[in-house]
Amino acid sequence: MPANVETMFYVREAPWHGLGVRVESALNSEDALVMSGLNWNVIQKPIMTASGNLIPGYRANIRDSDNRVLGVVTDRYRVVQNSEAFAFTDALLGEGVKYETAGSLQDGKKIWILAKLPDKYIIEGEQIDPYLVFSSSHDGSGSIKVAMTPIRVVCQNTLNLAMSTARRSWSTIHIGDLAAKMDEAHNTLLLAEKYMGRLGMEFSRLNKIKLSDQKVLEYIDLLLPMDEQPTEIHRKNIIRIRADMKARYFDAPDLKHVGKNAYRFINAVSDFATHAKPLRNTANYQKNMFAKTIEGNPLIDKAYELVTAA
Repeated sequence: MPANVETMFYVREAPWHGLGVRVESALNSEDALVMSGLNWNVIQKPIMTASGNLIPGYRANIRDSDNRVLGVVTDRYRVVQNSEAFAFTDALLGEGVKYETAGSLQDGKKIWILAKLPDKYIIEGEQIDPYLVFSSSHDGSGSIKVAMTPIRVVCQNTLNLAMSTARRSWSTIHIGDLAAKMDEAHNTLLLAEKYMGRLGMEFSRLNKIKLSDQKVLEYIDLLLPMDEQPTEIHRKNIIRIRADMKARYFDAPDLKHVGKNAYRFINAVSDFATHAKPLRNTANYQKNMFAKTIEGNPLIDKAYELVTAA
C-alpha cells in the first residue's frame, strides 16, 4: 500500500488509487469510523530529553492503538479526535447522513471524511451532487478544514471552481476554543448553498461562450505547455496527454449533447484532471490528488480563467 494511504473504505467504486475496504452502500458514522480504520484516539504526552529532562512548551501526539508518534506540537495545540470529526459532521448534516469514504494518510498524521450532502442539483441538464469533505491533521502540520466539493454524477469528476463570488471552504488552526470555532463551521452549509447557486449561474454563462475547435486546441496547448527545448521523452509525453485531453473534449460520449462551448471545455478539463494517469506516479501522487479534492485543482482553475478572460 502506498505510504500516503494508510487505511480507508470506499463505496462501490475504488477511488484514485484503487485501495481500501469496499462497501456496497454509504455508511453511518459509527460504522464508517470502524471501516475506515479511524477508531483510535490521540493522546498527548510530555517530551523528555535523553537524560530525562522535560522539554517545556511541547508535547507529542501519540496514537493510542499502537503508540505511534504522529507529531510534536506546542502545548497550545488542541486535539480533534477522529470520533469528534464524525460527530461534528453528523451534527452538521443532520440525522441519516451517510459517509462515502474516509481514512488516514501518512501513517495517521492526516485524516479525511467525505459525506454526501442531502440536496441534489440539476445544472445545465445534469445532476451535480455536493459533497462535504472534513480533513484534519494530528501532526501539527495543517489546519482543520471543511470544504464543499461538487461532483458531476455521470462521470464522477470534480467541479470545484475557484470563484471569487462564492467561497467553498472554512478552516481553523488547532489552537484556542475549538468548540466555538467548530460551531462557526456550521456556516459551511450556507456557503455550500450559495456556492452551488453561483455555480449554476456560472455554468449557464459558460454554456453561452462558444469555442471554435482551433480555440480549444490553443487552450489545451496553454494548459499543457511543452518546453522550448524539449527532450524526446518530454515531447512524447506532452503529445500524449494533449491527445488525452482533446479526446475528452471532442469524443467523450457524456459530452455529445453539449455544444462546443466553455462549459463543455471545463467539463473535459475536469475529467482529465480527475481521472487521467500522471506522467510519473510519484510517492506523493495520492496525497496531491486528495489535496486537490479539498483545495481545488489548479488545472481546472486555469481553464476557467482562460475561457472567461475574453
